[in-house]
Amino acid sequence: MKILLILSVLLAVATPKVYQKCELARVLRGNGLDGFHRYSLANWVCLVQYESNYNTNAIGRNRKHGVIVSSDYGIFQINSYWWCNDGQTLNTRNRCHKNCNDFLNSDITDDIECAKRVVRDPQGMYAWYGWQNNCANRDLSHFLDECHL
Repeated sequence: MKILLILSVLLAVATPKVYQKCELARVLRGNGLDGFHRYSLANWVCLVQYESNYNTNAIGRNRKHGVIVSSDYGIFQINSYWWCNDGQTLNTRNRCHKNCNDFLNSDITDDIECAKRVVRDPQGMYAWYGWQNNCANRDLSHFLDECHL
């Protein structure tokens, strides 16, 4: 019986998840992202919407001249050159000291910690093109209206 319980817990954490917007907003707020480095909760949810569409299993490939030079992982699309090690990207900086595959499951605690690390760099949220192109310098006040937070 104990083995079955342990296996079900491990599978729950290891499996990917696609969040609903308001569900994610509550998780992000509960993990201290509302106002983190002066970015509102709406900015964080907007970032996730345009980077991964709320999917913890998202992987994006970055190509130069048709060759993959790095990849982006998880709900925040954490980059393998700068922030994590995927075992494929050359000269990774791995500033979050994580394996990139750690960002592909339903437990986004480590993703959030790494996203905080990214935002503490001088670029802030400008490190993410999804945020830059869709959320930056926009009125996002309506973004979470239906969430009743």
